[in-house]
Amino acid sequence: MTYRIAELNEMTRVRFVGALGEIFEMSPWIAEEAWDRRPFTDVANLHGEMMKIVRQSGKSRQIALLKAHPDLAGKAARVGALTAHSTDEQASVGLDRLSDAEYEQFHARNDAYQKKFDFPFIVAVKDYDKQGILAAFERRLANNNDRELAEGLTQVGRIAEIRLADTVLA
Repeated sequence: MTYRIAELNEMTRVRFVGALGEIFEMSPWIAEEAWDRRPFTDVANLHGEMMKIVRQSGKSRQIALLKAHPDLAGKAARVGALTAHSTDEQASVGLDRLSDAEYEQFHARNDAYQKKFDFPFIVAVKDYDKQGILAAFERRLANNNDRELAEGLTQVGRIAEIRLADTVLA
């Protein structure tokens, strides 16, 4: 469903969270807090306010936000247990149609990344193709924890930006 900014600005908290609660994967608390920041002038303003909430939320809540994301081409995707947004995003670059060898490549990288950082690898898949995602895994595995936390949050922000563009009319 799509909404206009004026409509979002007039919604009750419950309706607002219902409309935007999944913009950040499995993290409706961001929409819940964003409701208090209305009115929004446009989609960019709404996104900016939501990202301020993320940045001001503290490290433990930021890590929980990252952990709310599924592995790319992971087991949850194979059994159909992703949110509608994640299913569509991963399908848009063919992650739902991997060969067994490609699945193993993603699985090995997901495991290595998770082991090093203790949260899943997150990338705005709509900005990449499969090979670009695999290259990003390799590049980002060289990061330290602080840098990768920042990069993960940047990617979460980009995913939210894409989802808002699909949900809120300009």
